[in-house]
Amino acid sequence: MTTLYGLSNCDTCKKARNWLQRFGVEHTFVDYRDNRQAAATLADWAKQAGGWDALINKSSTTWRQLPPNRKTPGSDAEWQLLLKEYPQLIRRPVVVTDDGVVTQGFTDNGFKARFANALQERAK
Repeated sequence: MTTLYGLSNCDTCKKARNWLQRFGVEHTFVDYRDNRQAAATLADWAKQAGGWDALINKSSTTWRQLPPNRKTPGSDAEWQLLLKEYPQLIRRPVVVTDDGVVTQGFTDNGFKARFANALQERAK
């Protein structure tokens, strides 16, 4: 099953959830503000996203309001602490499928490509 991580009040997360429902892709939704992710999970997401910087939404209000010294974590542990404290900094939604593959963001075409196999199975 697919797990969609994000924020309940995020418009992009709502669009992604609606897309999954519309196309019949079984999924669960986890609000990572209410269900903080383990440090190992955050590290895996960052690795698959291409690094901590790629995992972070640096155009967010939360990021812009951080003090300058918080915007330059020097270690994995510091990044993990920052994201535990401010989970809304994670670019969303984070999509994790049963095979452990992690992707971020939502576009119609992106999800069509990501879930092509599931859509083909459903069409049969």
